[in-house]
Amino acid sequence: MNAPTNNAPTQADGVIDWLTSGTRDERFIDDIFAQMCIRLQQAGIPLKRATLHVQINHPQWLGARMIWADGMKGAEIARVDYDVRERSEYIGSPANEIHEGADELRENLERDPSLGRKHALYDEMRANGLTDYVAWPLYHTLGKRHIVTFATGRRGGFDPAHIAALKKLLPVLALVSEIRIKNRLARTLLETYVGSHAGELILAGATRRGTGTTVRAAIMICDLRDFTKISDNWPRDDVIDLLNDYFDAMSEPIARHGGEILKFIGDGLLAIFPLQDPDACANLLHAVTEARQAMIALNERNNATGRAPLNYGIGVHVGDVMYGNIGSASRLDFTVIGPAVNMASRLEALTKQLGRKVLLSRDFAELVQPKFELEHVGKHEVRGFSDPIELFAYHG
Repeated sequence: MNAPTNNAPTQADGVIDWLTSGTRDERFIDDIFAQMCIRLQQAGIPLKRATLHVQINHPQWLGARMIWADGMKGAEIARVDYDVRERSEYIGSPANEIHEGADELRENLERDPSLGRKHALYDEMRANGLTDYVAWPLYHTLGKRHIVTFATGRRGGFDPAHIAALKKLLPVLALVSEIRIKNRLARTLLETYVGSHAGELILAGATRRGTGTTVRAAIMICDLRDFTKISDNWPRDDVIDLLNDYFDAMSEPIARHGGEILKFIGDGLLAIFPLQDPDACANLLHAVTEARQAMIALNERNNATGRAPLNYGIGVHVGDVMYGNIGSASRLDFTVIGPAVNMASRLEALTKQLGRKVLLSRDFAELVQPKFELEHVGKHEVRGFSDPIELFAYHG
């Protein structure tokens, strides 16, 4: 029996119509993918398992794999890290073959395994009662190839009409998935480069230069000590690794406790904890405590490899900041400015002079005492401010 032509009616036509016009309000591709599989079953295609593999531009993850199986209402999502291509789970897999250029991969799982392809995935599918498996590249614009796979437990596998129906929906699935993946990519890139809150505002349309809002927040500025000396004397790759480890130690506690890192400035960072959260100031100090512990652990690892310990200073203040779009007509930065930010920066600079790792302004200290034990270090001149500022050190 010959497979129908691409224009001939197939069992997937109703699913294609739904993909084309019934998914406009669906935001996430994993939800669409699961619903598509269920609808294919309802159309008479004996689908038991399906996967969608997409590559994404994320600083930590190469891509994501969505898995649907018979009886599931949704798809499970698993993130895939960058070194997966060096592991046995990928080498020789269907994904490997598709990425190497195959236009179609079909495996009869009912035949003697010694006659078929060798990979743990095929053994797993046979153990789960699957009889036939097909994988195709899913083409997005500019030559980007993702992967979609389908498997059945039907005796004799998919028949030619099933294969024709599945192939017919691929171009529509490619269009629908590309839109959602690019939406997710835009969100991921904004979260990566400007932070989650700023990213949400930008996606919501806050892109006009000069627009912004006033936010009352605790401001934290952290800077690495002696970085110029390190960068002048260490190999480039070592410097990059050092910075990444340092920023991990500082950044993860900030994010965990509700802070938002607005920017990395060389070897420094600027973060805010908006006071709309009543525990914002306490959360900032909890983040500082955990960051200190992470830095101790990092220095122990560095010491074991012969690297010098890293020192840092943190300045903390609280006040109103202007939060919004600042920059040139063609290049904007979504950040915070104002005297409160300047004060935090000056306090960070004073940490070296006063021999303290963390300095807090009195305005901030009043919001966390007596819950935290602070050291009073007196009043000090702060560059750019007319009156001496009363300062406290935190050793938690």
